Amino acid sequence: MSSVNRCLKIVSIFISACLLASGICGTARAQAPPAYRIDASWPKQLPNNWIMGQVGGMAVDREDRIWVLQRPGSNAKDDLGAAQIPPTSECCVSAPPVLVFDAAGNLVKSWGGPGPGYDWPSSEHSIFVDQAGNVWITGNGAKDRQALKFTGDGKFILEIGHPSAAPMNNSDTTILGRPAGIELDEKAHEIYFADGYMNRRVIVFDSETGAFKRMWGAYGKQPSDLDLAPYSPGETPSQLFRNPVHAVHISQDGFVYVCDRVNDRIQVFTKDGKFSKEIILRPQTLGNGSAYDLAFSRDAAQKYLLVADGENNVIWTLLRTDGSIVGTTGHAGRNAGQFHHVHAIVSDSKGNLYTGEVETGRRIQKFSIVQDIVTH
Repeated sequence: MSSVNRCLKIVSIFISACLLASGICGTARAQAPPAYRIDASWPKQLPNNWIMGQVGGMAVDREDRIWVLQRPGSNAKDDLGAAQIPPTSECCVSAPPVLVFDAAGNLVKSWGGPGPGYDWPSSEHSIFVDQAGNVWITGNGAKDRQALKFTGDGKFILEIGHPSAAPMNNSDTTILGRPAGIELDEKAHEIYFADGYMNRRVIVFDSETGAFKRMWGAYGKQPSDLDLAPYSPGETPSQLFRNPVHAVHISQDGFVYVCDRVNDRIQVFTKDGKFSKEIILRPQTLGNGSAYDLAFSRDAAQKYLLVADGENNVIWTLLRTDGSIVGTTGHAGRNAGQFHHVHAIVSDSKGNLYTGEVETGRRIQKFSIVQDIVTH
């Protein structure tokens, strides 16, 4: 072989290898699951001698600000030494329920609590910020049967439902049942609630008027008040949701993902409540269950689900197609990057994850994305 032909062959092999690696030859480069690293510098210390309680919910707005709904009433007396009469220590006093942080971890806004014209929940749970900047809030206290809508500065707009001591009634559409997660379909002007710690349903209302639209239970069936025996691993999957129906999220391709927490599963529906599939997640998990909350990966196809598991205290990375586990983030513990009862998870536009903890965890953490998803 001549030296010229030899050079041409080498060049040809090199070009073919480059084309194959870039996916142009028809074979896309393998997609690795996203990977994360704890950012222990986020957030920065709260001002005003404030301390944070349990984190009920978190949200991300269109400016990538992180909204936190925390529970001032969950702080113990020894957390609030500066609030005692007389003060027993230099720190601290409870922060307001709504806290807003920028990407650098600075607190940029705070508000919330009881006020005229609306019924602030007794135990703050979930928060959602829509594209117009309006803020939705729910609570899971014993009489919290309502959802609230505010402007971004805390001006009251709308209340759906009202506080009540009435027993569970999944057929009643005038009140909620200690609602948990929130999701808004912007184009349809429909607000979805995972309802909740008392009821066992997904319920949808008009986001402008508060008018009831539709609801459904597990497998798209009619919601039910029937008593259920405790969850048992290996049993036939329950035909009903168990309490709490903890989170609801809508994927970019229009499917509704519902965290049926104690049943260790995520059920997937069309927007009109038709059952599509379910993902069983660590079905041996007892206690509070494995499926607390989820976020979608930020690739165009949303290939992965990032699921916060507050019983096993880990974030599971699942393939959205079949629910198979392909990665984990975090571990039980109290160091940075570990969890004690991780309860909420959100993702910003860059794919960074933010988590919030309840029980005695009472903190938020940031996990910066270090290995993004390769897409073509």
